[in-house]
Amino acid sequence: DVLLWKEDGQLTTKKKLTEILSDVPLITGTRKSLASLRDNGIKTAIISAGLDILADKVGKDLGIDFILANGIKTDEQGRLNGEGVIGVKLMYKDLSVKFLSEKQKIPLNRIAAVGNSCYDIPMFEVSGLGIAFNPEDDCVRDAADVIVEGKDLCNILPCLENYIE
Repeated sequence: DVLLWKEDGQLTTKKKLTEILSDVPLITGTRKSLASLRDNGIKTAIISAGLDILADKVGKDLGIDFILANGIKTDEQGRLNGEGVIGVKLMYKDLSVKFLSEKQKIPLNRIAAVGNSCYDIPMFEVSGLGIAFNPEDDCVRDAADVIVEGKDLCNILPCLENYIE
């Protein structure tokens, strides 16, 4: 995908890509739901097979505890060089969940994973609770423990009552 980001026939700069991604809107209820989780002592993480530029921005803005995503490499002029840094493999998000579980000494059965696509199923399979939020496909619906419809992330909070001590 990195090779697709071109500007004037050349790969774009990391700075330009950061500008492009700076305006990605948050879904309704994101700030409120994250604040509620934080207020209840729940650790949060972003596990994304997307770019760390966006994941880091969102994570810092929302006070996310852990951010795992993929990076990009640049040349001396700051232009993308066509190479990526794989931190989260698309079909293996379970490895990232297990990594955080071990690193933070949180049992897997105490982890809730929220996702919307078939790529999130591996997270559901290793977590104590898999929540499909506005699922895109039947595969994620079938794999989830709970399905939450609607455009407000606060709708997941009732599903997490057992995780709040």
